[in-house]
Amino acid sequence: MNQDEQAQVPGLNAQVVAVFPDKVRIEVEDLENFKLAEESLRVGSYLRIADNENAILIAIIENFQIVVGNGRRSYVIEAFPLGVLRDGEFERGGDSLAIPPKAVHPASFEDIQKIYEDSVKPDERFYFSTLSSNGKIKIPVNGNKFFNKHVAVVGSTGSGKSHTLATIIQNAVSGKRGNFALNNSHIIIFDIHSEYKSAFPDANYIDISNLTLPYWLLSSDELEEFFLDTDGNDHNQRNIFKEGVILDRRAKFEGPPAERELIHLDSPLVFDIKFVLEHATEKNNELIDTGEIYASGDKKGQPKVNQGPLFGRLTNFINRLENKINDVRLDFFLGEKSKAITFEQTLESLLGYSAGKESNVTVIDLSGVPFEVLSITVSLISRLIFEHGYFYKRLRCAANPAEMINNDAPILLVYEEAHKYVPNSELAKYRASKLSIERIAKEGRKYGVTLLLASQRPSEISETIFSQCNNFIAMRLTNPVDQGYVKKLLPDSLGALIDKMTSFRQGEALLVGESIVLPSIVQIDRCTQAPSSNDIPYWELWKDEWKKINIDAIKAEWKK
Repeated sequence: MNQDEQAQVPGLNAQVVAVFPDKVRIEVEDLENFKLAEESLRVGSYLRIADNENAILIAIIENFQIVVGNGRRSYVIEAFPLGVLRDGEFERGGDSLAIPPKAVHPASFEDIQKIYEDSVKPDERFYFSTLSSNGKIKIPVNGNKFFNKHVAVVGSTGSGKSHTLATIIQNAVSGKRGNFALNNSHIIIFDIHSEYKSAFPDANYIDISNLTLPYWLLSSDELEEFFLDTDGNDHNQRNIFKEGVILDRRAKFEGPPAERELIHLDSPLVFDIKFVLEHATEKNNELIDTGEIYASGDKKGQPKVNQGPLFGRLTNFINRLENKINDVRLDFFLGEKSKAITFEQTLESLLGYSAGKESNVTVIDLSGVPFEVLSITVSLISRLIFEHGYFYKRLRCAANPAEMINNDAPILLVYEEAHKYVPNSELAKYRASKLSIERIAKEGRKYGVTLLLASQRPSEISETIFSQCNNFIAMRLTNPVDQGYVKKLLPDSLGALIDKMTSFRQGEALLVGESIVLPSIVQIDRCTQAPSSNDIPYWELWKDEWKKINIDAIKAEWKK
């Protein structure tokens, strides 16, 4: 074959010189002639490598090397194999490529777009990003596989997590198959830093000013964690508390006497915490008449009494209850409204079903909730949503035993800064929220309740919860411990794609999971309305004229 004939052979300018399980090494003689005219070649660009069996390996460039020797200069490209195109179908993995490959070319725009578009049926496509190396290619994920599996969004401060959450949720609630006001999406955001009101101005917005949670809906474990000194392991206070709750619930119960006797600490029935306080105080001061009379002395003629078995032993418990009842910060939980609100009103409010205020998105602003009750607050709301899904499924199956869809109004729970509620810690103050959210992570999908966890410190999240996630959006991570933790949870086959996390730009992310055809480095779309999480422009503000601050107003807000 003469030189002219060789020049006409496609791919002769580049040849595969080594194949490894997770790497392909390619030598290129002329880089300018190798790249496509309309495409720039860079780290992250895609290559197509053909073999002798009509299969095409798609690989992503990891690095370039320049080799100089014998008076010539060539280039060595190392690429990570993503999958094989065979008969128009894309298969993940690159271990089925016949050796030796016979042609190497940069993948064209059409090649890459076809892989992504053909991987998801049109009705199931959900978009929120573009390919980082080519912003013209929109990346579809399978909306069903994205939302009916748990999702994790991780990234350091300033990487773009809040904007990513806003984009995903805004796109989710805008998807419709008809001309109606609200679609059937149901999303609850636990907003710990008061960021998402601006991103969802039409949302069902709940903050400390209008949040009402009935303490009587707490489970037995939650009740004990909130009202008792669980670290003290005091059986007396536990028994008296349980006794007081059950006594008051039975006294208020208006149903059949036989059912009254079945009421227990976990029964979701109203009780008055002030009655429990009175009951404990009575036991703490109890004096028991012996039936005898003093025969002499100052008490002559008076009945003899002995101190009750708990006399003086419940003082710490009583003080603890009194402090909680009188704490104005806990009025949303222990005030008169919490006794008056019904179970139905509570659920309607959380789910966005309040009459005349229906909304796809509920933003629960937790910034005003005292830290010491944050875990209990999140635990109660999470558990109520999970149990709603559980009983809704039971109703649907009872109505139609052949029903295949457990929940026709599925719910996504979004936990911003998830490490604040479900840390990798055994401390008692996190026990309730960890128990509730871990249960959702393990069982929620069966009842139409899934999680989206967002955190800048993934290594501090309960591993039980994090390991249940099937879709990951990994943004820039700078902490080596967090990097190692995320790498451990992601597939080993990702190779150097994971190592790029340290150098991602703002809004750039590694998208991987069951919902996408192949792991991809993407640029998240800008949200239509941004959350209020932008960095403060210190230098610009410091150049302004001195600003006066109303300390009295801050003090008044502080004491609320």
